[in-house]
Amino acid sequence: MSKSTYANKLPRELAKDMALVGEQIRLARLRRNLSLEQVAERAQCSIPTLTKVEKGVATVSVGTYLRVLYVLGLHKDILSLAQEDLLGRALQDARLPHRERATKK
Repeated sequence: MSKSTYANKLPRELAKDMALVGEQIRLARLRRNLSLEQVAERAQCSIPTLTKVEKGVATVSVGTYLRVLYVLGLHKDILSLAQEDLLGRALQDARLPHRERATKK
């Protein structure tokens, strides 16, 4: 029986997104014709851990995901996360003080 953690209780939408990320990583590995053993060795993780990455398991550390992406040559993709934060910028702009100028005499 697996240990109950908050990572095992993800919102359904987030769990689907994690599964999609895992599938994309698996497909990238297969396109490069790399075996589980090769990627696991290069990413310095075990084969069961790599299998969890490819399933999108949320209990695997971000560092492991990054090492796997590095082995696949996809590590720069992580830099685009939260790059276009439209909601955050709108909230920031809403909090900016609005100065009023005195009328010219």
